[in-house]
Amino acid sequence: MLRGRTRRGRGPYVTDDDPLDAAQERRVRAVLALGGVPQADLPDGVQQVRLRLLERAASGREAPRDVSAWAAVVASNLAMDWHRAKRRQERLGERLAALRPAPSPSGEETSVLSLAVARGLDALPDAQRQVVVLRFYADLPVRSIAEQLGVPEGTVKSRLHTAVRALRARLHEDEVV
Repeated sequence: MLRGRTRRGRGPYVTDDDPLDAAQERRVRAVLALGGVPQADLPDGVQQVRLRLLERAASGREAPRDVSAWAAVVASNLAMDWHRAKRRQERLGERLAALRPAPSPSGEETSVLSLAVARGLDALPDAQRQVVVLRFYADLPVRSIAEQLGVPEGTVKSRLHTAVRALRARLHEDEVV
């Protein structure tokens, strides 16, 4: 196990399989939770701390003097990153909502369909939802989406196809269309 020390202050990390012992992992979980990271995301946060410690060891850098303190700081930074990402998503949602035209007073059907599509979008995986929003709400061509996301055009097309099929099935299942 990584004990937070190296031999004579320098040298290789002292590790077994897991770079964090149980007490260090509990501390990381506590820092993440107190930082506002949801309970469901805590295991991912702990894994990120482990990964950063292993990357540090692999790069040949000296082990932190106090691994527990170092891990707590990394966990705190991860919590801040989580909040930044959440705020970015919220702002994007607000901007997209502002771009949507106001529902026409002509019908309840339009409102029901819009609500069903919104629920269907919420149920999609993030990557699929992202390409659907960029393609159909932001009206970007597939090529631009691929360039902006850094993925091949075929990946964008595949995600769009899968997402549209899932949305269509959901709308039929809910008997909206």
